Amino acid sequence: MFRKIKAYFSLPAPVRQLMWEAYILLGWARIQKARSFAKIAPGLGTPMVETPMTGLNRTQVVEIRNISKAVMLASKYTLWESQCLVMAIAAMKMLERRHIASTLYMGTARNKQGQLMAHAWLRSGKLIVTGADTMDQYTVVGVFGKGCPEKGSGEIVYDA
Repeated sequence: MFRKIKAYFSLPAPVRQLMWEAYILLGWARIQKARSFAKIAPGLGTPMVETPMTGLNRTQVVEIRNISKAVMLASKYTLWESQCLVMAIAAMKMLERRHIASTLYMGTARNKQGQLMAHAWLRSGKLIVTGADTMDQYTVVGVFGKGCPEKGSGEIVYDA
């Protein structure tokens, strides 16, 4: 227990703050996952639209990396299942709150026994936010792009 507390306080301050937000949004995303996919799909973004791979500034890159770390760390301590889709939805929501565009990918593959497996991952710019570990093993079957409005503009910008 003491080791975990010490590890938490050894994290950079921005990541520590984001971990609380990540924990709450992982819970929210887990509730969303329990609903039918048809009901949650509209909130995931525009189907079959990818956001651009370019256009992130340094501040956004740092923010994306911190969000990625926070979601990965917080997911290890949830009292509920927080696997790939839950982490991707939570991270997407965190990026959306910061007006950073992202694309959620869903893929399928077959394991050695021939059983169908599914995986989800999130990309923002050229950065893979969640799910990078095994994404290359899956064939993309669904894409949801979430372009976020520029603060105060009212128009949708896919990469600020």
